[in-house]
Amino acid sequence: MTQIRYKLGQYERLMRLDKPIGILLLLWPTLWALWLSAQGRPNWMVVWIFVLGTVLMRSAGCVINDFADRDFDPHVERTKARPLAAGKVSTKEALLLFCALSFCAFLLILPFRSWYIVGLSVAALFLAATYPFTKRFFAVPQAYLGVAFGFGIPMAYAVNLGTIPADAWMLLLANVFWAMAYDTEYAMVDRDDDLKIGIKTSAITFGRFDVAAVMGCYAITFALIGWVGYQLHMGWPFYAGLAGAVGLAGYHYTLIRGRDRMPCFKAFLHNNWVGASIFAGIVIDFLIPTGLIPS
Repeated sequence: MTQIRYKLGQYERLMRLDKPIGILLLLWPTLWALWLSAQGRPNWMVVWIFVLGTVLMRSAGCVINDFADRDFDPHVERTKARPLAAGKVSTKEALLLFCALSFCAFLLILPFRSWYIVGLSVAALFLAATYPFTKRFFAVPQAYLGVAFGFGIPMAYAVNLGTIPADAWMLLLANVFWAMAYDTEYAMVDRDDDLKIGIKTSAITFGRFDVAAVMGCYAITFALIGWVGYQLHMGWPFYAGLAGAVGLAGYHYTLIRGRDRMPCFKAFLHNNWVGASIFAGIVIDFLIPTGLIPS
């Protein structure tokens, strides 16, 4: 029993269930899309399916990421104690866990009874499984991560509307730039280690322009989300939530401009509130009767 408990604890760490920030960063864009595509009245069963699917796919992504990085992680200060890197979980166990999590996520979409959704789920799995390997050859793998982390957006629109309109793709593009912003902050923490082992990251690619690149990505993110809100005729609560996110990004500038490891990591974690602020604006906008919104 003690051995089983120990293994389950290692699997939990391998899936990063003890560090939910990744789940939240993946979940907020999905929730934006669910609310926008359903005009503020999503089916709650659909919401729960997407929430659980987000947890499963993020967990699967963490497992395959550590499998891909198993030869690199032991040489990075922040990752050397991870279960796979430390030899506490075997590669066979990791692959079996990845397959089990992916299968459970696939089962969740079956109630939709749509080959269209099945096809999108296969694309989502492909993105999640291949992202870790892009760090070998892609100068800005964070852009690929943004597509993988944001693929719940087109899936949400497809479930609610049966199609994927331009608004959905614009939101996905916004998520790509948001991921580039927050994951560059994350990469700034590991830049010295990544340079030693030869992994490519946006923090290395952007070099001395890393801070400017992060802020530029934030600016594009908010401009694209604002454009979506304008196209959908959203009211002042939506823009208030977006303004709150802009203010938080400004705070992040004060954290990352010195390029110190821990403030950069704090800025990365703080992106949870950026996503939450935008979501709050969307929800409140739909809750307030149209007649109460100033023209």
